[in-house]
This record gives sequence, C-alpha cells and structure tokens, in this order.
Amino acid sequence: MIEFIHPVLNEEVRAIGGHYKMDREDTLVFNGKDVLYLIGYAVVDTSCCGATGCGYAVVPGYIVSLHAKRTSDDHSISLIEPMEEQFYQEITRILRIQEGVNQVHFYHHSGDRKVVF
Repeated sequence: MIEFIHPVLNEEVRAIGGHYKMDREDTLVFNGKDVLYLIGYAVVDTSCCGATGCGYAVVPGYIVSLHAKRTSDDHSISLIEPMEEQFYQEITRILRIQEGVNQVHFYHHSGDRKVVF
C-alpha cells in the first residue's frame, strides 16, 4: 500500500520547456474495485524544438481509503494499492476511449512509475 498525495487541481506547473496541469480526478470500477485516476495535459510551448502537447492520465491504483488524511501543507492523502501490471493495457484502453488521453502513467509496486502509450 502507498500513500498517494493528491496534486492541486487546475494549478499550472511551469518548466523550462512548457507546462502541465492536472484538471480533475475520478474513479472507475475495474475487477470489482474502485480505481483512482487523474486527468491532465502537458504542453511544450517554450522549447527551441517546436510546440507539442498531450493529454494523459495518472493511475495510482486501487482505492483503499480515499482522502484518508492531510499533509502539513493541506494536501489530501489517499491510501492506494498499486494495480497489477497485467491490467495496464486494459486500463489504458478504457481511459483512451473514455478520456481521450495519449498515455497513462501507472504507479508500480516497486515505487517506479510505468508509462503505457
């Protein structure tokens, strides 16, 4: 189980090559469990290599306890069980259809994040 710290929604994060923003969070039922996911977009608009962007989803995993506690700076924390890797392709397919995203970022049991295009 991991403690997932929710990002501030609709807050633009700027970087040298552009910016990204998380627009919203939602859930879907998969294999009888609630899955937490967030939808955002990234824009590369201040890069010397040209402009581009994409919509993406972040999938922390199965909800154990949603918004269970708060950080000292008032961010919400949920208790999450990362999803088994064998389901990444199916969740990606669902989110592409349902949300129109180009890529899906999964929190992995190892602590890494895996991206499925």
